[in-house]
Amino acid sequence: MCMIFNKNIAQQTAQHLLQINAIKLNPENPFTWASGWKSPIYCDNRIALSYPEVRSYLSRALAQKIKEDFTGTYAIAGVATGAIGIGMLVAHELDLPFIYVRPEPKKHGQKNQIEGQFSSGQRVVVIEDLISTGKSSLNAVKALREAGAQILGMKALFTYGFTLADEAFEQENVALQTLCDYPHLLTVALEQNKISSRQLENLKTWRKDPAQWSAKPA
Repeated sequence: MCMIFNKNIAQQTAQHLLQINAIKLNPENPFTWASGWKSPIYCDNRIALSYPEVRSYLSRALAQKIKEDFTGTYAIAGVATGAIGIGMLVAHELDLPFIYVRPEPKKHGQKNQIEGQFSSGQRVVVIEDLISTGKSSLNAVKALREAGAQILGMKALFTYGFTLADEAFEQENVALQTLCDYPHLLTVALEQNKISSRQLENLKTWRKDPAQWSAKPA
């Protein structure tokens, strides 16, 4: 099961992401994901890279937790494309090597899937910007493991907290922690009057069964 770093960091992260509109909540006019799911929330954490104060907070929070959890020599791996920027900032904070993982190998040149200086046996902490189903995140883990990496864990900015994602990470034996999650986001959004109490219940319903959810009036 995914764990947040702590309540204070989760709340501050939610405040930052809502403030810069990296996360948008619109239960009445839902977004459509690539999977076809209708969603009352849209998350693009790459927007944080355009805000120096926000990106510094996020990268330092990730870096501090990684430093607390792991010792010795290891590399930071960003999952392309969303986590390349934040992953590189984390690696810079920690003065560690950085690599990133493509969704699939290139079809030209050296046909790399892992970009950067990497060798079999290397210890790696994976960075993600967003966890939804976990499919793309675990695809990166699979590529790293097939190349001989030892995965220490994964740290991410935000997770929706879907049960299928938690089960997938558990099955693949990947320890996942995030700065913020969906429940903490909704709490902050309600406190800031970005959503109403009725919208809050609708948003909670969506996470229970996103594939079958449909927009409901406010």
